[in-house]
Amino acid sequence: MNVIVTSVKDVFIIEPDVFGDKRGWLFESWSEKKMQDKGLFYNFVQDNHSFSELKGTLRGLHFQKGDAAQAKLVRCSRGVVMDFAVDMRKNSPTYKKWVGVELSAENHRQLLIPRGFLHAFLTLTDDVEFLYKADNYYSPENDRNILWNDPEIGIDWGTENPILSEKDKNAPLLKDSDIDFIYTEK
Repeated sequence: MNVIVTSVKDVFIIEPDVFGDKRGWLFESWSEKKMQDKGLFYNFVQDNHSFSELKGTLRGLHFQKGDAAQAKLVRCSRGVVMDFAVDMRKNSPTYKKWVGVELSAENHRQLLIPRGFLHAFLTLTDDVEFLYKADNYYSPENDRNILWNDPEIGIDWGTENPILSEKDKNAPLLKDSDIDFIYTEK
């Protein structure tokens, strides 16, 4: 397993060891031991799997507030996405910075996103399946989002007219949200 440091503090690209032959391939999508050997300690408690039918579907910018915050290990098992993480931890050296990483069924890459981040992905192909592990259970009362094109964040999505849910179309701006993450040095 290869761990790649990104430009945003505490966000890592995980490249699993893929073993293949003429029949196909196999890789470990999660190994607590291998992650801990790399200094990454997470206790994932929930797996989620989504399907997006059309290219240009944007899901995000999402987060869980307060004690319901979630760290995520995300990957694309069918198709291609551009995945985004935005550091919302006040006092972090990369506060309000974002990173975008292409994840696909072919590259097998995963993105490890700690608590205190906004998360989103944009489908680059039709028929995308996206999976993620979370280290905290989903909490409907703490479910929040920020408007996808908030100028204070300034993500370069590569599109002006993504396909959005009503919830994401009507999300508040960052300045109007109740986001409350604080960075603490580990």
